[in-house]
Amino acid sequence: MNVLIVDDEPQSRDRLSRLLGELEGYSVLEPSATNGEEALALIESLKPDVVLLDIGMAGLDGLQVAARLCEREAPPAVVFCTGDDEYGSQAFSDSALSHVSKPVESAALRDALRKAEKPNRAQLAALTRPANEAGGGPRSHISARTRKGIELIPLPQVIYFIADHKYVTLRHAGGEVLLDEPLKALEDEFGDRFVRIHRNALVARERIERLQRTPLGHFQLYLRGLDGDALTVSRRHVAGVRKMMQTL
Repeated sequence: MNVLIVDDEPQSRDRLSRLLGELEGYSVLEPSATNGEEALALIESLKPDVVLLDIGMAGLDGLQVAARLCEREAPPAVVFCTGDDEYGSQAFSDSALSHVSKPVESAALRDALRKAEKPNRAQLAALTRPANEAGGGPRSHISARTRKGIELIPLPQVIYFIADHKYVTLRHAGGEVLLDEPLKALEDEFGDRFVRIHRNALVARERIERLQRTPLGHFQLYLRGLDGDALTVSRRHVAGVRKMMQTL
């Protein structure tokens, strides 16, 4: 079995390569990938049987890479590599995805490789389901159904949520998607990272740049990633937004 290692940490790549070298029947493909974009390109050119895929990478992370692989006709099998603070074993049990926890041990890697299968969108979505369904903490990704299937958006890339009738628009660094989730449920789950500025809007605290009053007396909130556009803050929420900004 030809195995491609995808990890942004040199020490992790070296350790995985050494452990694979000790297991009979597995060959490490070179070069390894250091990020998600490299991984997709190398998977296309090298055609690995299995990919050891780190989840916590900058840019395209492991779950996003796996979601892209679901769009291909013949994707490789995947073993996810996770840190202890990223995903619990129960979440992976619920999704039936093969994984190992860092620091990776030889026996665990061998067992995970034997169980490795091609992931599907439903399994990936199981890792990102709302906390009250999974029984764990807040999600690290938001899953949205698009024309491509299920798109996974890392929470740090979310700029705002705006409710409009029965759907919620999620604006992120790469565009917009529609969610079939109530705004109140999103606020309950992510209230430590997002603040309500209007009855129909939640914005990411870390994206806030400034609050500005217009000549007509309205309040506009400017956010990083909106290219100069601003969102209206309702009078009811101005005091709360000001108080929160003092703590940033």
